[in-house]
Amino acid sequence: MSISVQNISKSYGKVQAVHNVSFEVSEGELFGLIGPDGAGKTSIFRILTTLLLPDEGSATVVGDDVVKDYKNIRNHVGYMPGRFSLYQDLSVEENLKFFATIFGTTIEENYDLIKDIYVQIEPFKKRRAGDLSGGMKQKLALSCALIHKPKVLFLDEPTTGVDPVSRKEFWEMLKRLQKKGITILVSTPYMDEAALCDRIALLQDGQILEIDTPQNITDRFPTKLYNVKTESTYQLIQDLKSYSHMHSVYPFGEWVHYTDKRMDFNPTELEKYLEEKKHHAIKIKHSEPTIEDAFMELSKL
Repeated sequence: MSISVQNISKSYGKVQAVHNVSFEVSEGELFGLIGPDGAGKTSIFRILTTLLLPDEGSATVVGDDVVKDYKNIRNHVGYMPGRFSLYQDLSVEENLKFFATIFGTTIEENYDLIKDIYVQIEPFKKRRAGDLSGGMKQKLALSCALIHKPKVLFLDEPTTGVDPVSRKEFWEMLKRLQKKGITILVSTPYMDEAALCDRIALLQDGQILEIDTPQNITDRFPTKLYNVKTESTYQLIQDLKSYSHMHSVYPFGEWVHYTDKRMDFNPTELEKYLEEKKHHAIKIKHSEPTIEDAFMELSKL
């Protein structure tokens, strides 16, 4: 087992950031902590990377205790925090050499591990890190986190603020790294990225709502889900919330996602109700639930 977390809790004054969290990550697994800002993802990451002490509970990384064996852990993990934390005044090449030297290695020794990533920024190796684009900063930070060949890679919201193309490229890089045997723990507020993980833990207010594969979580969605659309989205949401049989209503792109309390729900009844409320161009169709839908449903409980 690469990571084992048992009943971890952490508070900041009166704010409970993490509450009795437990999970395990197998060797070579790509595991995701999924949740909005303030869910406790970063606090968990800082505890596991020995930057923060837990108030309660215990955790091990590659068999080492996060409190007693913190020096060993720091030699065996790579950590990419949410904010770009490299030296802005140093060049791409200088940053990478600096982090390699800290861990007693060289760029050449572990170049095979970072080659697929580094070749994309190598043409800019003399450019200062602070002058790179968001996607290039992301690739440099990942290269620096990998240069000492870690056993476990921690990535805290690595794609926040990055364009969609760079996000896609980044996840492709993670899949290639996973094939090299590196255990990866990644956090993200983007629900669509959850489907790219082997298993996920859905977090809300410092607590885990559910842990499983993305497919299993969506398969357990308890009721039928419908896409609803009319000419007035705002009024549609208000009227759906007033509907006596409504179970849940929330916007989802150009549609509104709706679930009904009744098992024998007939969409025709809802259409008739919306017509009575003076809606036009009404569209109602069945939809497959996503991780975001599952999260919204679990957070209601």
